[in-house]
Amino acid sequence: MNDLASHKLTTKQYLVVSSLLFGLFFGAGNLIFPLHLGQLAGGHWVGATVGFLLTGVLLPLLSVLAIAVTRSEGVYDVGRPLGVSFALVFMVLIHATIGPLFGTPRTASVSFTVGVAPFVTKADQQLALFIFSAVFFLLAFAFSYRENDILSNVGKVLNPMFMALLFVMFLVAFLRPLGNPMATPATSAYLHSSVVNGFLQGYNTMDAPAGLAFGVTVVHAVRQMGQKREKDVAKVVGKAGLLSMSMVAVIYALLIVVGAMSLGHFKLSADGGVAFTQVVNYYGGAFGQAVLAVLITVTCLTTAVGLVAAFAQDFHKHFPKVSYHTWLALTTLASFLAANFGLDTIIAWSTPMLMFLYPLVLVLILLSVFSPLFHRDSAVYFFVVLFTVVPALGDMVVAFPKVVSASAFGKGVAAFRAHLPLASMGMSWLVPALVGLVLGLGVHFYRVRVNATALEKN
Repeated sequence: MNDLASHKLTTKQYLVVSSLLFGLFFGAGNLIFPLHLGQLAGGHWVGATVGFLLTGVLLPLLSVLAIAVTRSEGVYDVGRPLGVSFALVFMVLIHATIGPLFGTPRTASVSFTVGVAPFVTKADQQLALFIFSAVFFLLAFAFSYRENDILSNVGKVLNPMFMALLFVMFLVAFLRPLGNPMATPATSAYLHSSVVNGFLQGYNTMDAPAGLAFGVTVVHAVRQMGQKREKDVAKVVGKAGLLSMSMVAVIYALLIVVGAMSLGHFKLSADGGVAFTQVVNYYGGAFGQAVLAVLITVTCLTTAVGLVAAFAQDFHKHFPKVSYHTWLALTTLASFLAANFGLDTIIAWSTPMLMFLYPLVLVLILLSVFSPLFHRDSAVYFFVVLFTVVPALGDMVVAFPKVVSASAFGKGVAAFRAHLPLASMGMSWLVPALVGLVLGLGVHFYRVRVNATALEKN
């Protein structure tokens, strides 16, 4: 029986798990998006920060808690109340989107575009991207090849490097501020709707669906530390998630402030990568740019390691005829090939898929967290997801390139979508999802009453 007992973790071990979660979540997008948000919001950065933290921190934290509450090991288990087929399709779509099709290639393309491209002539950009991405994904493959080494490699080696470099950047930026963040101009969208727009900007981090995918990696690492009972695993994941996401929230807030301050010297940039380059070059010149290259590459590599490992672990579990190492090689190779299409192409084609998947991810996370209140009744899941998926499909069609969105079909979908509440705010799925929740809970409590009545008669 002693072999079945879980060992109580030390504070140091909790910090290691928190560091693992932090490293898996925090990538290049988590650096450039809040910085650009600060530039967009200007003096209205406080409201934008609140909105951004809801989707960039709270939802990823809830995704980790969803794994803990439902005692799941990944995306599949979160979708399981809707049936095996739905769970499998949902798992494949999530992993493909945040994995080899879009998310994982973005880790290499962003780190190249922001950190390396400024040192390379335009004529050599494509060759340089090919070489950089090849080395990048070879490293990601090496770090994740032995599952037992993931915790050590990510939590103990890469994270301290990242934190040291990031601390230097914040120290310099606040000792020599570029401007007063409260006095810088805001774009028109943030003058009156800073919280809502900050909320929508948080989607770009992709951390909510990533949290579900990383769950299998985190649970595997916690079990290696001697936590054998499911209740103890859930407890460790929940506590470590709270600590790590609190750290992410602080960094996001500081990045947003730095972005707002930068408007005191620079004009609004096209994206956060440009803004980051401008700020670092201002303070450090060529040396600062070299530091930026290391910073971006390290943060992207930690995320890439988590993504390829989670993909390989989940797919090996559900398609066991193919080994973990084979799945790892396949996802790494596919990510390398996709990365060479360039950052702009990746973003353009990932947006429609995110517009479809993100609402489904959000409702499934919330349903999982609160599932004990309705005994994880599949009827509640069914109605909420059914009423969410229709407007989500409309959002996907509208987000496609003009060849689809500007077609007769695309215009028809856009006209229908325009009649849904909150469509102009990019949240057309919210009210239908709430309607589905009411219906689902109604069915659940009706069943409970019928069963109770039947027991009384017996």
